[in-house]
Amino acid sequence: QGFVAGVNAYLKLKGKKPLVLERNESYIGVLIDDLITKELIEPYRMYTSRSEYRLLLRPDNADIRLSGKGNSIGLISEEQYSKVKTKKERIEKLIKLLHTVTIGPKTGINELLNLYNTSQIETPTSLYKLLKRPQVRIFDLVKYVNGQTDLSGFNYKDFDQAEINIKYKGYIEREQAGAKRLENLEHFKINKDTDFFRIKGLTFESQEKLSLKRPETLGQASRIAGVSPADISVLMVHLKQK
Repeated sequence: QGFVAGVNAYLKLKGKKPLVLERNESYIGVLIDDLITKELIEPYRMYTSRSEYRLLLRPDNADIRLSGKGNSIGLISEEQYSKVKTKKERIEKLIKLLHTVTIGPKTGINELLNLYNTSQIETPTSLYKLLKRPQVRIFDLVKYVNGQTDLSGFNYKDFDQAEINIKYKGYIEREQAGAKRLENLEHFKINKDTDFFRIKGLTFESQEKLSLKRPETLGQASRIAGVSPADISVLMVHLKQK
């Protein structure tokens, strides 16, 4: 939080908007949000388990997640940012290629599949589909391509990140949907002078907690201990009427 405080002190002096890192963008965002919204009875320790978006906050995609914001505040040069954008484009291109490149049963792939105790293929199957199997690694499959396509333009990290995105696609999309719901709640701003005790329908406990914590958005309010989903619904109706 010291890093973010220093950056925002600089941005304030320059008359710019503060740097805000959301829970689904970085562990720093998780840490700051927890310090603001949760009741802490002991020194705070940052564990990966504190984040509900662990598949989004991976080490391998940190540059893709954060370089845009780093560039916008002057911490990442245009040259560095351009390299990150190129990397992202390469990975997206590779995933599309893996959809189109197929391996047939006569290539010897079934011997590998037997070794991994997974079912054999009887018809040509795309690399993408094979990579959905947890036992199969992308580097095992590449040697069976037999020159169907040129994969020389991709490096080890490209292959590794493409494989992660393919294998965990369903889980990643679920976390992205959760992040989208959170983002929608963050759009509801709460006035600093809101008198929560005058909002009918809120439980007394939530009125106390909201008055103490003073959340700036409905998203922050939803993460305060003692504030129930029903309280958030009441608060949302109140904000929409304003």
